[in-house]
Amino acid sequence: MKLKPIRDHLLAFPGAVEETPFGPEVLVYKVAGKMFALLGWQNLPVTVNLKCDPEYAIELRERHAAIEPGYHMNKRHWNTLTLDSSLPDELVFELARDSYDLIVSKLPKAKRAELEAS
Repeated sequence: MKLKPIRDHLLAFPGAVEETPFGPEVLVYKVAGKMFALLGWQNLPVTVNLKCDPEYAIELRERHAAIEPGYHMNKRHWNTLTLDSSLPDELVFELARDSYDLIVSKLPKAKRAELEAS
């Protein structure tokens, strides 16, 4: 997968913003100030860190060589996906959505309602 499709997908979520708090080499995607994705856009191939349910994270790592414990992240809750074309785009997009949804589910009810309305 190329950079543009994953970047566009991450920014399409309600309330999603792109920041560079760790420097220009890592694009960080947040909703309501909480990270849901980190994109290593200068890596070859591109990598993306996504939050994941811990049990599902283990299952994904066992099934896909391109999914590993989150680089520089809590390895129980985050995966690093190497976007080397070995993962179907649909799976990458689904996992990005899951990451976003995990973060949104922990937000206060009023904030969740605000995001759903947008």
